[in-house]
Amino acid sequence: KARLVVDLVRRKRVDEAERILELTVKRAAKPVAKLLKTAVADARNNFHIEPDNLYISKIFVDEGPKYKRWRPRSRGMANEIIKRTSRITLVLREIEDKNKAKDLKVESGKIKEIKKEDIALKRKRKKDEKSEKTADKEANKRPARLKPETETTKIKPKKTGAFKKIFRRKAV
Repeated sequence: KARLVVDLVRRKRVDEAERILELTVKRAAKPVAKLLKTAVADARNNFHIEPDNLYISKIFVDEGPKYKRWRPRSRGMANEIIKRTSRITLVLREIEDKNKAKDLKVESGKIKEIKKEDIALKRKRKKDEKSEKTADKEANKRPARLKPETETTKIKPKKTGAFKKIFRRKAV
C-alpha cells in the first residue's frame, strides 16, 4: 500500500513531491512526507545543499518487521494477527552540478553519503575477496584418494525354496 504513494513521487523535485504528498488521501502519505522532510533537513544541515536543488532519484519500500498478535477463539483456539510494517528507503540527488552529484541515502531516518568511487571500490574488494577464497579452497583441497583394487565378485541370485512357493503373504 505504501508503494502506491511512493510511485507518485519518484523522480520528482522535492517541492513538487511535498505538494503531491499533502494532497494524497492514502494513509501512507503522512510517513512518506515526514521521511522526505527529514531527508531534506539533513541534506541542508549536514551536507549544505539547497533544498530547491534536490530531487528524489530513488525511493522504494521494502518489507519491515512483522508484529505478531493473537486473538482468542472458541474451544481454546487462537488466530494469529500479523501487523505488517514497511521500510522506506529514499535517495535524494542534486539537480545542478552533475559532475559533483552526491547521493544521500536515507533509510528510515539513517543517512549515508554515497559516492560513485566508493561503490566501485567496494565491488573491487568483493571480487578480490572472492578470488582469495577460491584460491584458498583450491590450496586446501586434498588429493583424490585412489580406491584399492578389489576382486569383483558376482552377485548370486537369492534362492527361493519350496516355502516361498507355498506360502505367500498376499494373494497374487
